[in-house]
Amino acid sequence: MSFTLNEIALLVIALVIGGLLGAMMSGRGKYRRLWREEQIAHRTAIKDRDARIEASNARIAELERQSGPIGAGTATAVAGGVRGRDDLSRVKGIDQSQEVALNEAGYHRFGQIAALTAEQEATLEARLGLKPGTIAHEDWRGQAHDLERGQKRGLFGRVSTPV
Repeated sequence: MSFTLNEIALLVIALVIGGLLGAMMSGRGKYRRLWREEQIAHRTAIKDRDARIEASNARIAELERQSGPIGAGTATAVAGGVRGRDDLSRVKGIDQSQEVALNEAGYHRFGQIAALTAEQEATLEARLGLKPGTIAHEDWRGQAHDLERGQKRGLFGRVSTPV
């Protein structure tokens, strides 16, 4: 039986690859040991992460039991009620970041928004980065006045009184 030079080269390559794979798969191989160590480290990291998540969820549940359910806007309303502030984000056109900017500017109550002058409106529009006339167009003053009296606007801007 005679082999050509190409066949001999293929056999040598197959033997070298087989030897390398065998060394990697053997129980005393360096790569297998490193792979096992990596698996153990990964399992430990997963267990630590799960323990932290479980502790965080337990803390959240404890805080919810102490303060009641928390939903969107509840934290802002509670903070406002405690500090003598109204939830200005209830005015259509005022988002959370604008409410913070209004609070920083000294506006904390619906009555303050309802009593804005044209000059104050222009100053606030510049501070909030709004187009001139936005506050008047969205009727912040009227909405704030209604919210201060306990009324809220329904569909088509109609004012409804609480029952």
